[in-house]
Amino acid sequence: MADVKIEQKVALTRAEVAQWVSDLGKALSGDGTVSLRVADSTVELKVPDRVRFEAEVEVDGDEVELELELKWSTARTAAKAGHPKGTTGT
Repeated sequence: MADVKIEQKVALTRAEVAQWVSDLGKALSGDGTVSLRVADSTVELKVPDRVRFEAEVEVDGDEVELELELKWSTARTAAKAGHPKGTTGT
C-alpha cells in the first residue's frame, strides 16, 4: 500500500488535457519542483534529474487507453540531504 495516493478521474476537453500536460512539461524542465493540480488541491513534488518513464497504449475494441508513468526514488535525495557534499556517510 502506498504511503500517499491521490487519484483524479475526470472528463476534460482535449485542449484542457493539452494545457495540463504542457504545464507539467514546463515544470519538469525547470528547477525540479513540480506543482500539479490534482482533484481540488495542488501537490508539490521534488523531481530528480533522472526519472524512469513508461508509456503504454492499449486498444480494446472501441476504447483507447494512453498511460504515461513517471517514477523516481526519494531515497537518494534524502540520503544526500543528510550528508555534506563529498561525504558518503559510511
